[in-house]
Amino acid sequence: MKKIKILIPVYNDWQSVSKLLDEINFSISNLNHEISIIIVNDSSNHDRKKEDKDYENLQSIKILNMKINQGHTRCIATGLKYIFKNENFDYVIPMDGDGEDRPEELKEFIYLIENSSNKPIVGERVKRSEGLMFRLCYQLHKIITLTFTGKHIKYGNFTCLPKFTVEKLINEKATWNSFSGALRKVENDLKAIPSTRGSRYFGPSKMSFFSLLKHSLSIISVFRITVLIRSALFIVLYILMIKSNASVITAIPLILLLIMIYSISSLSLRENMDEFDKALSKISNIENFK
Repeated sequence: MKKIKILIPVYNDWQSVSKLLDEINFSISNLNHEISIIIVNDSSNHDRKKEDKDYENLQSIKILNMKINQGHTRCIATGLKYIFKNENFDYVIPMDGDGEDRPEELKEFIYLIENSSNKPIVGERVKRSEGLMFRLCYQLHKIITLTFTGKHIKYGNFTCLPKFTVEKLINEKATWNSFSGALRKVENDLKAIPSTRGSRYFGPSKMSFFSLLKHSLSIISVFRITVLIRSALFIVLYILMIKSNASVITAIPLILLLIMIYSISSLSLRENMDEFDKALSKISNIENFK
């Protein structure tokens, strides 16, 4: 029997989290493991209702209430640090609280644990629920990431992490900036399950084009040394190609590349190990529901 912690960040979307807990409780009903929930409340200021439900298949439910709003990625990083420092566990499964990470896929993670040789397991996106334009932008994000970092990152937060990987992540400053980028940085050998991006339980998706752009650049910034080397090679080769046809139009790719380099350099400043080390001090209180 494995001790598994499901880590869920939430900000002003308690209605979705309540439905998610119901579905998790149902989905794990036949699993012979000790499964608990850790919710990181990112300083929500509305939408929360007090509920008294019996989640008979969940070992415990805790809510870490943060003093300040710090964003999705840093809530996951804080949750990982809290679990490693304070909980007895074998695996952690971070997942979104809005239904886009489908609870029915938890079984696939947990079944694969038995044959994973203690390797991290990721949910590789095989299908998304967003519109055509967003899906095209997401494919472009993957191509750019692969081109400039050499890393094929087809997963998000929905993963299954053994204890030794959690330890690596909480000692890696990139975790404070990009979870998926940090995971690829500390672990090269990943197992995978196919994962379909679900639809939000309530309301439209919160992942806008700007959010996707920032998410993409944050991942790329984790590998900025590789990006700088590949960018320098691209610039040299591109200038040689266009030197006889130089113009404002042909200079556009170079301008966009310089903007990207500036952006990832700025985002890399978020990798602050001092702040990450103090993450637990930003927890206001802890509520135990079970």
